[in-house]
Amino acid sequence: MSTDPSRPGPASYSELEAGLIIQTVERLQQRIAERFPDSGLSRVSAELRRVAGETSRIVVALRRPIWPLRIAAVVAVVMLVLATLWLASLALRVSLDVGNVSELLQGGDAAVNVLVFFSLSLWFLVSVETRVKRARALRALHRLRSIVHIVDMHQLTKDPQYVLSGRYDTASSPLRTLSRFELARYLDYCSELLSLSSKLAALHVQYLNDHVVLDAVNDIETLASSLSNKIWQKIMILDAVDDDASPPAAVVDRSGKRL
Repeated sequence: MSTDPSRPGPASYSELEAGLIIQTVERLQQRIAERFPDSGLSRVSAELRRVAGETSRIVVALRRPIWPLRIAAVVAVVMLVLATLWLASLALRVSLDVGNVSELLQGGDAAVNVLVFFSLSLWFLVSVETRVKRARALRALHRLRSIVHIVDMHQLTKDPQYVLSGRYDTASSPLRTLSRFELARYLDYCSELLSLSSKLAALHVQYLNDHVVLDAVNDIETLASSLSNKIWQKIMILDAVDDDASPPAAVVDRSGKRL
């Protein structure tokens, strides 16, 4: 494993590699910029690239222990234990001196209250680190969820019917200039952006065992999968219709790879 998650290390098939995901996002950004320069989708892919870089740094922080919080929690727990023992011994000594059964019962009730308070305080101190990491992960996941919705907004008006049948635009109709081939590539890029967004979300729970963060990640994955299915329905409509028109000249780059 590489110490820097933004740089891919040896291939691992048991966990997601942040570096490899970033490389895929960068490659997709280049493909979109070459195919649709100065488009809104190109700017969205650039934003996803920036978020991917931030995600790799957040994942490192989520994986490492927050030592100041752990040390503070240990010190506080020790102080609580000592304070509880001191109060218990004090209550027991006073009760024995008085020699009254009712005083002994009152002392026992006070000891139980102190024990409950101690348990709650202990749980709070132990969970501080998890709650700090949870808050940071949820902020990052909120940004990814917003990107997923923005991608959906960009494909919203990309209706395959307008390139397969007669057009009946109105004065308020959106501007549609893509050919059948370009529309298919545009929709495919949207689907890839959604998939990569869900993979970046999954990185947040790879080293953080928190049910709240896991639920948030599952929500993003479900949302991205649902929107991707809607996009692929459009792509299937395009593929189901034979088109004799040849694709644009720039189908491959200089190295012969598909853009």
